[in-house]
Amino acid sequence: MKQRNLPTRQTVSGMVEPSSADYVELGEDSSPNTEKYQKVSIIPLVFLIFYEVSGGPFGVEDSVQAAGPLLALLGFLLVPLIWSVPEALITAELGTMFPENSGYVVWVSSALGPYWGFQQGWMKWLSGVIDNALYPVLFLDYLKSAIPALEGGLPRTVAVLVLTLVLTYMSYRGLNIVGWVAVLLGVFSLLPFVFMGLVAIPKLKPSRWLVADLGDIDWSLYLNVLFWNLNYWDSISTLAGEVENPNKTLPKALFYGVILVVFGYFFPLLIGIGATPLDRHLWTDGYFSDIAKMLGGVWLLTWVQSAAALSNMGMFLAEMSSDAFQLEGMASRGMLPELFAKRSPYGTPLVGILFSASGVILLSWMSFQEIVAAENFLYCFGMIMEFIAFVKLRIDRPADSRPYKIPVGTAGAILMCIPPALLILVVLAFASLRVMVISMVAVVIGLVLEPCLRYSEKNRWFRFSTKTDINDMMKT
Repeated sequence: MKQRNLPTRQTVSGMVEPSSADYVELGEDSSPNTEKYQKVSIIPLVFLIFYEVSGGPFGVEDSVQAAGPLLALLGFLLVPLIWSVPEALITAELGTMFPENSGYVVWVSSALGPYWGFQQGWMKWLSGVIDNALYPVLFLDYLKSAIPALEGGLPRTVAVLVLTLVLTYMSYRGLNIVGWVAVLLGVFSLLPFVFMGLVAIPKLKPSRWLVADLGDIDWSLYLNVLFWNLNYWDSISTLAGEVENPNKTLPKALFYGVILVVFGYFFPLLIGIGATPLDRHLWTDGYFSDIAKMLGGVWLLTWVQSAAALSNMGMFLAEMSSDAFQLEGMASRGMLPELFAKRSPYGTPLVGILFSASGVILLSWMSFQEIVAAENFLYCFGMIMEFIAFVKLRIDRPADSRPYKIPVGTAGAILMCIPPALLILVVLAFASLRVMVISMVAVVIGLVLEPCLRYSEKNRWFRFSTKTDINDMMKT
């Protein structure tokens, strides 16, 4: 991602006509109250991106079961080029064009209007909360072999609640703390696979990497696993207002994040497939623990299981921070009641954290497969709007400052969005009827919720921010 040395201050001349002294420009000064809080530097930001998107190879095992070794390996090499790289590039361009916590919400609002910006925020926030409902459950799944009481019933329910509350409190204590915790967890989660690679060298058989059976492929499972493990690059945009010098730091962090995520998937798959006898039916969630035991013994098994459990903590913290700061950014733009913009003494959006944590607890009843499919479905809708906003802003506002700009013209921007858009259509086509119904109900709720909030604002039921009202963006 090549940097461009453009001015760091974003203006909206020609688009907005300030009507009061409270007007605040879009750009790095659009969230002036954040200056007193400690900003996130590049290393924690890279690992926050890592945990927003990945968290390590835990959960990619099903790709081998679904499509075999060759397609699993090719999937985690080629899909990043089709999906992850374009999404990361768009995030780098628009995230530096609008370096504030509303992230993709302000992108869509600027291009399509505040109503659709709100829909973007609703669908992305809901998909993030659905995603986060998964991690406390997965954490306990890795512990239940050591603590059988966590298998189910009241002890498991209590454990989920307690774990959610503990992780929520960590999110409350500050984004910088969350960032450095993510660094420690990331190093701890990836190191066992480096050791696994070293001990596996004498046992590697490259011929196992080329095994394929095109007549026995579960396309729905295969595509959902790939898509789930390679999306959410844009989530970091909702933390852009908390980043130190985002115009330079954000593109660099996304570049390093892509490398780290792809390596963190491909290398463990390469080792696991090449060093163990192939039995596709064994490749399910948690199989890397069995591979670790076969290659290194109990000590490596214990390390991988611990890394998997702690990785879920890292993903929860990163997602919780992104969801909560998104609500704070929307409130600062007047799209949500002002109480969502209030910050704790640690600089974190308290109401946004509590609201997101409540959503996690309420949605924890869904199964793993339903969670993955439902969040993918909602996420796809949001990404379609992002692609449209990206192209429309290139057409309507070509002269606006873009501290990082993808080195393609308008035609190139359109062509870049076609492959990931086609992938989105394929993922949507494979969704079950149950997931479609649940997701469409969620979409309808968002369509109704926005005018209800505007009605409550008109009747002064809630206090809304006015100094950065999103509606001002659309004035000419």
